[in-house]
Amino acid sequence: MRLLLIHSDYIEYEAKKKTKMAEEASVLADKETEALTVFCAVESIDEEDLEGVILQGIEEIKKTAGQVNVDKIVVYPYAHLSSDLSSPETAVAVLNALKAGLEKEGFTVKRAPFGWYKSFKLSCKGHPLSELSKTIIPGETTVKPAKKEVTHDWFVLTPDGKQHDYKEFLDDSPFGCLVKKELGIATPVGGEPAHVDLMRGKELVDYEPASDVGCLRWMPKGKLIRDLLADYVLRMVLEYGGTPVETPVMYDLGDKAIFEHADKFGERQYRFKSNNRNMMLRFAACFGMFSIMRDMHISPNHLPMKMYELSTYSFRHEQKGEVIGLKRLRSFTMPDMHSLCLDMPQALKCFEEQLAMGWQTGRDFETKLVAAFRCTKGFYAEHEAWVKKIVKESDCPMLIEILSDRVHYWIAKIDLAAIDGQLRPIENPTVQIDVESSTRFNIKYHKEDGTPVHPPILHCSPTGSVERVMCAILENVSTQAVPALPTWLSPVQVRVVPVTEKHLAYAEELMAQINAAQIRCDTDDRNETMGKKVREAGMDWVPYVIVVGDDEVASEKLTVTIRKKSQPNKPHKEQLTADALIAAVKSDVEGKPFRPLYTPKKLSQKARYI
Repeated sequence: MRLLLIHSDYIEYEAKKKTKMAEEASVLADKETEALTVFCAVESIDEEDLEGVILQGIEEIKKTAGQVNVDKIVVYPYAHLSSDLSSPETAVAVLNALKAGLEKEGFTVKRAPFGWYKSFKLSCKGHPLSELSKTIIPGETTVKPAKKEVTHDWFVLTPDGKQHDYKEFLDDSPFGCLVKKELGIATPVGGEPAHVDLMRGKELVDYEPASDVGCLRWMPKGKLIRDLLADYVLRMVLEYGGTPVETPVMYDLGDKAIFEHADKFGERQYRFKSNNRNMMLRFAACFGMFSIMRDMHISPNHLPMKMYELSTYSFRHEQKGEVIGLKRLRSFTMPDMHSLCLDMPQALKCFEEQLAMGWQTGRDFETKLVAAFRCTKGFYAEHEAWVKKIVKESDCPMLIEILSDRVHYWIAKIDLAAIDGQLRPIENPTVQIDVESSTRFNIKYHKEDGTPVHPPILHCSPTGSVERVMCAILENVSTQAVPALPTWLSPVQVRVVPVTEKHLAYAEELMAQINAAQIRCDTDDRNETMGKKVREAGMDWVPYVIVVGDDEVASEKLTVTIRKKSQPNKPHKEQLTADALIAAVKSDVEGKPFRPLYTPKKLSQKARYI
């Protein structure tokens, strides 16, 4: 069963039209104020343990109602929360049982009719607990005890070691935008994110209507960028001592350790049945890597052991209305590294190293990153000096969140984010110290005296998902006066534009020379005007554009427009030899991965995709 719990100023609804499965209802329109609205979808898997699911559902709703201090509840059937629904008869029985059970707990409960097309209006409170989602899992025969109330303290640390009230940073700077988002301070948002038009307009990536929402199709130029980003992370991880593996995308929830780990992310899962087994699609590479580690013979001499996978694909069942562009998807690619560490001092050292990797990705992608560090109260009390050290070494302020108790598998984590054109964070690199999973998955090494040790594990994505990296890059580019991708990520790095057909042979010779130097170069051999060819090179964001006419053929001096040195309506042109041009491009891309063109070398042969 899936629940979406909204602390509401009010909800009002009206049943408009019956469906074939509609129940008879005496109340077809109603309104409630200051209530907890519970959108509910009963799933087919719930039929395995209806009583347990109902008890868990009542407990979850009761707990949330207590947290937001309401005594009125509206149970609202909402089939859109799941694609694997129960029979209508089962759904009505569960909804009635929820209402009756909550009324026994002392709540005033209203229930919207099942099986009707309904209109509704809803006002959400807008505080940190006002929107919660939960997946109720059948098979848990006992209701879990209510979790201890956790408090959150927020402040800002600056590189000089000083602590500040976060209210000092509520501005529209990138860091200020992060602070406002994390504290739940509303930011006006309008229109579609800029990267959505760019990803389609530049023929990089598009929605796939024949798949589930949040799944994408990649055109050659976008596929090239995606592959280069994957190459970049692999090179970084290998240089760091990571060992690549590959693991399955689906897992059996009958494995107790997997079930417990997955339950922490219940609201974001794709779950399904395979014969008699309850399965799930992974949301990260944790399950497979932990399974490998569990079966390994690990010596203290092996640690830290860093295992890496480009998790293609990972899945999260995000709400349909929240899925957009490259920022929030149901299917995505996650560079995922897990480091098994000897002890906490080694974990802290690896954390520093991996955080430095995250900051480096921002520089290499030419996107500014900002940071939020989170930890438990106990961790901060013990490691305050270390936290101040990483802030100083990062040389930027960090938003600090202190949790009164541990509620996740981690005791400390850092999230780095870029800021999009709507002044909202795009979460990318992360590092987390996990003190729970090695025990749950029975991952251990032995001391010399034979004592088993379940060590800390670092979770790290040096970049965040590949899709969000592209999102951040495109959002950043959209704010530039002359938009330009980093040269190493540009699908075409050099374009040769012959003035007339008689200059085409020289242009093709030049193109071959540049491609031989491992630079992506194409030629605009179309029968178009020079003006159109040059404009389209600009629209394609080509970093270096060469115009070849009589003077260039005679002198072998090339007229090169350099995009990153140009201003609006003022292209920057330089006279360069072919060797000097090649050297300039090589300087731009030094230390970065290379792949050849994914599109034809002649534009006359290039197809349109969108």
